[in-house]
Amino acid sequence: MAFFDLVSLILDNLNRRKARVGLTATGVVIGTAAVVILVSLAIGLQRNATSSLYGISDLSRIDVYAKFVEGPVVSGGGNQVPPSQKLLTNDTIAEITALPGVKQVIPRDYIMGESIFKFARLEAYMGILGVGGIHDLSEIGIKVQEGSLELGKNSIIIGSQIPTYFMNPQFRPGQEPPTPPDLVGQTVKLTLRKYDENGQPITRSFQLVVVGLLESTSGEEDYSVYMPIETITTYNEWLMGRRINRNKDGYQNFVVRVNDPKEVIDVTNQIKDLGYEAYTFQEYTQGINSFFVVLQVIFGGVGATALLVAAIGIANTMTMAILERTREIGLMKALGATNRDVLSVFLGEAAGIGFVGGLGGVVIGWSGGQILNVLAIGYMAGQAASQGGPPPSLAVFTPTWLPIFALVFATLIGLLSGLYPALRAASLVPINALKYE
Repeated sequence: MAFFDLVSLILDNLNRRKARVGLTATGVVIGTAAVVILVSLAIGLQRNATSSLYGISDLSRIDVYAKFVEGPVVSGGGNQVPPSQKLLTNDTIAEITALPGVKQVIPRDYIMGESIFKFARLEAYMGILGVGGIHDLSEIGIKVQEGSLELGKNSIIIGSQIPTYFMNPQFRPGQEPPTPPDLVGQTVKLTLRKYDENGQPITRSFQLVVVGLLESTSGEEDYSVYMPIETITTYNEWLMGRRINRNKDGYQNFVVRVNDPKEVIDVTNQIKDLGYEAYTFQEYTQGINSFFVVLQVIFGGVGATALLVAAIGIANTMTMAILERTREIGLMKALGATNRDVLSVFLGEAAGIGFVGGLGGVVIGWSGGQILNVLAIGYMAGQAASQGGPPPSLAVFTPTWLPIFALVFATLIGLLSGLYPALRAASLVPINALKYE
C-alpha cells in the first residue's frame, strides 16, 4: 500500500468516528498539557532562583583560603611556617596562576586592628579591604556609580552601603538619624588604634580621599572599602609592630578569576588538590539546579501518569474498533492487503489519536503557562515589593524543546497503545473475519 493511500485511509477512518476519537484524544490533551505546564513551572522557578542568585555573586570567581593541615609545612621560599596551616604566599600566586583556565589571582588583606573613619561630626567603624595585583577595580568586573575605580595612594573606594554606616556619636534617642553623607571627592580621616603593654591606646591618623562610589550589587562590594594592598600592609606593620613577610605570614585570602565560568568547578577542585581551601558560588547553584532537575522529573512524572491513563483509553478504543471492523479487516485482506498493511493502518490510527491529543495538549499547556506566568509574576512582584527584594523575571518558562518533546511523546504513547490491537487485527484470518457477525 502506497504511503499517501495509507495516510488517506487513516484520516478517513478517524474522521468516521469523530466523537470517539475526540473523547479518547481528550485524555491525551490533559496529560500532555499537564506535562508542559508542570515542567515549564519547574524550569521557570529554577531560572528565577538562579538568575536572582547570579546577581549576587560573580560566577567566574573562586575564593581561596589557607588550609589547616597536619604536620609541618614548608613554603616554596624555604621558610618554616606554623605546622597547622598551609599559607597563601607569593609562591602560591605563581602556583595557582599556572593552572589552566585561570585568568587572575588577586591577593587580599584586611586591617588587623581597630579602625575608625571620621567625616565632619560623623563616625563609622568598618573594615578595609586591601587588593593587590590590579590598579583599577574595573579589571575584576566591579562597576562605579560615581567617581573613579582607580586604586591610588591615600585614596579609598567605597561600597554603596558605606555612607549609611556614618553615625553621630552624640546621637540621642528621639533625634533624627543623620542623612548618609555624599562622600565622593571628600576627605575622610582614618584613625588606627592599638594598645601598648600597659593597655594604653596608641593612635595614628591618615587623611584619605574618597575617589569612587560603587554600584549596588547586593553582595560583598556594597559593604567594602577598597585600598591598595601595599597601603594595608603598611598599616598592619604599624599595628603589629614588625615587618610583614608574605612568604612567612601569608595573605588573608585570594580571589581567583577564571576565563570561562564553565571551568570554575574544575579549577576549584585543582586548587583544593594543591592543598588549599577553595569555594565558589557555583557549588551552591549546582545544588539548586540539582534540586530543580529532580522537581522537573517529579512534575513530569505527574503529567506522564495522566498520559498513561490516556494510553489505556487509546488501547480500549482501538480494541473496540477491531471488534466493530472485523469484517472490514477481512475484506481488506481478501482484496490483497497484507498483515503489514493492516498493522500500519491501526498503528497509524492510534498514533494519529496521540498526535491530535498531543497537539491540543501543547497548545493548551503553553497558553495555560502564559496565563499562570502573568498571575504568578503579579503575585511575586507584590511580595518582593513588600519585602524589599528584586522583582521576579518569570515564573513559568517553556523552552523550545519541551512542546516538541511533549508532542513526540504523546504520539509515541498513542503508537505503543495501539500496538496490541494492531497486532491482533493483523493476525485475523480473512475467512473468519468475513464470517464475523
